[in-house]
Amino acid sequence: MLPWSAELAGRLDHHVVDSSLLRGNPLGDPHERPLMVYVPPGYDSEPDRRYPALYVLLGYTGHVAMWMNRTPFRQPYPELADAMFAAGDAPPAIVVYVDAWTALGGSQYLDSPGTGRYHTYLRDEIVPYVDEHYRTIPDRDHRAITGKSSGGYGAMVTAMLAPDVFGALATHAGDALFDVSYRPGFPALARRLRDMYDGSYETFLRDFRGRVAGTKQGDLELLEAYGYAAAYSAEPDGAVRVPFDHTGAVVPKVWQRWIDRDPVTMAAQPQYAEALRSMRAIWVDAGSRDEYFLDLGAVAFRQAILAAGVPEERIFFELFDAGHGGIEYRYPLALAWLARRLT
Repeated sequence: MLPWSAELAGRLDHHVVDSSLLRGNPLGDPHERPLMVYVPPGYDSEPDRRYPALYVLLGYTGHVAMWMNRTPFRQPYPELADAMFAAGDAPPAIVVYVDAWTALGGSQYLDSPGTGRYHTYLRDEIVPYVDEHYRTIPDRDHRAITGKSSGGYGAMVTAMLAPDVFGALATHAGDALFDVSYRPGFPALARRLRDMYDGSYETFLRDFRGRVAGTKQGDLELLEAYGYAAAYSAEPDGAVRVPFDHTGAVVPKVWQRWIDRDPVTMAAQPQYAEALRSMRAIWVDAGSRDEYFLDLGAVAFRQAILAAGVPEERIFFELFDAGHGGIEYRYPLALAWLARRLT
């Protein structure tokens, strides 16, 4: 009963996937991972029908249980998506809610010696698991990947890294244009490390892990930058290299490794441009007041995919009046758009 809960017209299944790829990961994070799979109305009564699959990635610090969080005057995303399918606003599809959380808040959905093999886990374990247990249409032309913020980043790079698995993507304010969205924050981080932790990330992490998270100013910002470094610029032995020094200036060799993972940069490389041209549909949006300037990242990514040769008719692009948070109401719009193109 609303506002406390809503009865679904479809069904939301909860699984635990035992990942061999995440076993023994560098952070000691669990290798058993929750997975939520939604099937639309009619799935159980039409046993011969197969469905496209839409994969949903969470932003930084997100894990799948958070999809059911209820905020005032709003319903959680799974309920909004269910209502859309129940109303017939989109062709029915299977929706897969993926977990790639780490002790540093996230993995950026990449393989890294600093966090673990999260890209391969998604590609080689989660997708086959879903295809085995549900009546998907098991090919890339009927499979899309979506997400917001770090999840939007994951959608962009996963589509470029695995075009044989995913044939469409949607990114909502996804991390991109790192020179604009990440780099300006480095001096403030360096100052905070200096003033609170003797300039040492090791001191910060030791302090952070020994108390309630979020009880000191700058906790999330410091952890987020370190988590990104663990994904983008860890050494083969797992050592994490941050891209700025004690003055807040970039360390060029480390920063270049971040830039190499910027979706805008990747889209200009021949192999990734080819992957993007193969996409059946690409949705790009962001709030025009995004606090991290990811609206500018969205503009840059759209320009990059057009330059890569993606036909304009395959792209949806919009900037709308909003900041970075609270745009979950947009997600079903992208799901509907993608479902129509993958059916």
